[in-house]
Amino acid sequence: MGNPSRGRLVLNHSTHIPGLIPLLERLLQQEGIQTITPGVIGAVRAHSPKLRLKISVPIRGGFKVLARQGKTVQEVFILTSLSQEVLESAIATVLAK
Repeated sequence: MGNPSRGRLVLNHSTHIPGLIPLLERLLQQEGIQTITPGVIGAVRAHSPKLRLKISVPIRGGFKVLARQGKTVQEVFILTSLSQEVLESAIATVLAK
């Protein structure tokens, strides 16, 4: 395999929010993130014009993050040793690029 310190992106679904995968690949370059797994896609009422990632709840070994764009939401599970604050700033950094 490639760089051992780099986390991995699990692509287990055929559908993802447009633009989500490149964003998650950039997030993986952050030290301390082991695995990112995009999960269930669903519809929401509110419209979010730009792609947003928001930490939802802590899970064992990391956090559940909600990715939203348009009227679509997708769960993303991030396994990391980072604190919520550090992960939030890493997400803000990749969203700003």
